[in-house]
Amino acid sequence: MYTGLQHLHSYLAYLVLLGLLISIGAALVGLSGNRLFTDKDRKLGLFGLIATHLQIVFGLILYFVSPLGVSNFSGPNMKDSVSRLYMLEHPLMMVIAAILVTVGYSRAKRMVGNGTGGFKSIAIFYIIALVLILVRIPWVSWPGN
Repeated sequence: MYTGLQHLHSYLAYLVLLGLLISIGAALVGLSGNRLFTDKDRKLGLFGLIATHLQIVFGLILYFVSPLGVSNFSGPNMKDSVSRLYMLEHPLMMVIAAILVTVGYSRAKRMVGNGTGGFKSIAIFYIIALVLILVRIPWVSWPGN
């Protein structure tokens, strides 16, 4: 079960990146075209939100069942950069990124029909979240490496 969950979490990351890139791209196109933020645009932002939330759920489950996660949390392991990445840095940054995506989407959905504010909200929050995700992905264990 652990290995299957680990593979699911690894490959679902591609969906998260795709969802965020599609949402960010749509928001930037909407901003540059000075269009009105519509319900269709909100649904494009929802794609990034759903993918991110699915990933965080599986990631948190994995964090509690993995030998690299919470069971590895100790003072001496903080000195080892790989252990620290898996037990603290990666999970913390991903939770913060998921919170940013959620805040960006929540703000945007209240702005449907009210100018370009929804595009701005999605663009800003999703881009910051994407940067945090890209910085803390454990690239060494990325599928295909």
